[in-house]
Amino acid sequence: MTEGCIVLEGGAFRAIYTSGILDVLMKNDINFTCVCGVSAGAMNGVNYAAGQIGRSARINLRYRHDRNYVGVKPLFTQHGIIGFDFVFGELDGVEPFDHKTCEKRRFVVVTSDVDTGRTRYWEKSNCSDIFQAIRASASMPYVSSPVEVEGTYNLDGGCSVNIPFRWAIDQGFKKIVVVKTRSADYREPTPSDAALRIIHRIYRDKPALAYNLEHSSERYNLEMDELFYLTEKRRLFTFTPSRSLDDIGRLESDMEKLGNLYYLGVKDCEDHLDELKRYLEYL
Repeated sequence: MTEGCIVLEGGAFRAIYTSGILDVLMKNDINFTCVCGVSAGAMNGVNYAAGQIGRSARINLRYRHDRNYVGVKPLFTQHGIIGFDFVFGELDGVEPFDHKTCEKRRFVVVTSDVDTGRTRYWEKSNCSDIFQAIRASASMPYVSSPVEVEGTYNLDGGCSVNIPFRWAIDQGFKKIVVVKTRSADYREPTPSDAALRIIHRIYRDKPALAYNLEHSSERYNLEMDELFYLTEKRRLFTFTPSRSLDDIGRLESDMEKLGNLYYLGVKDCEDHLDELKRYLEYL
């Protein structure tokens, strides 16, 4: 085990980049004692916590076009665009999940409480079913119904925090590694008037959540500025895509693009592995 916390950004299918990063880390025996994931970062993170090299990538690349995984069918049967019953149920018979190994590590899932707007951090100490928390964290706003976790209703963690590196700092971790799914210079554009109207129409009875969504670009850009500063100061180590991912949609269906994205993560991690080891004081 490697003392420290790895913090994983979401981004739906852009997070296949993260799968490449994590696979290289596992192959090099860099397994952090704490894993904290938002949305697709939580989906990746649970496989990293279980030490299962390649599992995240295999699921996303083999089943991207399976109607049980992504699309209209789960929208009607599970009230969301992603078929979590398929991922956490049927697929376990094909790609068995290593629960025993996952239990040995601290695994934290980030969600957004739809009633209070608060960021919630779920782990085995306060959540009886961590996979239910993952469902909530990866349930996209607008197209998903809130998911109940321990008596609260939650959606995508990215509705309240995009990359919770500040949480890791507040928890006292000395070594923190962040995996982004956007290039270093990417900043969110200000939402249009039309987008704001949609937010307040859909979430008119959830004012705290609506406020978070209305100000999401401002929050994201401030987070990225702070992340850049802390990375420059060597307080954190950050993996960032070495090229723009603007051509990769959140629900990207082009398999060649997704495969290349995975190998971009592999290459970026291999290129910066020695630098990471120096940060971790291995060298």
